[in-house]
Amino acid sequence: MLTKRIIPCLDIKNGRTVKGVNFVDLRDAGDPVELAAAYAEKGADELVFLDISATEEKRRTLAKLVLDVAEQLNIPFTVGGGICSVEDVDILLKNGADKVSINSSAVKNPDLINQLSEKFGSQCVVVAIDAKNIDGKWTVHLVGGKVPTELDLFEWAKEVESRGAGEILFTSMDHDGTKNGFANEALARLSEELNIPIIASGGAGNIQHFEDTFKEGKADAALAASVFHFKEIEISDLKNSLKNSGIPVRI
Repeated sequence: MLTKRIIPCLDIKNGRTVKGVNFVDLRDAGDPVELAAAYAEKGADELVFLDISATEEKRRTLAKLVLDVAEQLNIPFTVGGGICSVEDVDILLKNGADKVSINSSAVKNPDLINQLSEKFGSQCVVVAIDAKNIDGKWTVHLVGGKVPTELDLFEWAKEVESRGAGEILFTSMDHDGTKNGFANEALARLSEELNIPIIASGGAGNIQHFEDTFKEGKADAALAASVFHFKEIEISDLKNSLKNSGIPVRI
């Protein structure tokens, strides 16, 4: 069985790591370069860097900051935010990213998924999907959760896979920052209906939540931010607990 991955996430705004609740009320969580170095040392399996205001501000991801973070890492590094073209990805990969995450740009131009997959390989392409449960339907949202669409989470996820995405990073907007657990029912359905890895995001509050999302949600990886940034959970403690519960992890 493949090992389950633990992935800290650096949400970046104005060059600083931030964290909010339900995508709003952001507070400072530290220097991204220092946090990246600490996570690599503490046993994180990967790191995700999301420039959360790049799309809204209509600019590219901060390439220099990506380079500074990448220099601290010896683990896979995914970068997202404001990516709209093959050229954008080329710049980020040259600055040390291993994978890229696209979200709003994939919805606006689905063919971008095909282009990136064909040029860089599907293993390089992560499609992030932010969705909210509205009247029983998981609806995809764009621009950091600010713009609702007509897209259904599961139909969009299937299209994303068919276009060449290598992974899906699903964030439940309802669970984000609440520390009440991941959206395991939706995650399990995604895992059952798709053949590519699903990264769970939104809702981690304690070690049990991670165990639940791997067992009940069938997630391949779990991403979290505040519980790691504010040292509410140490990655070594988390992994030891998961291992003791029979979940395969890299120690």
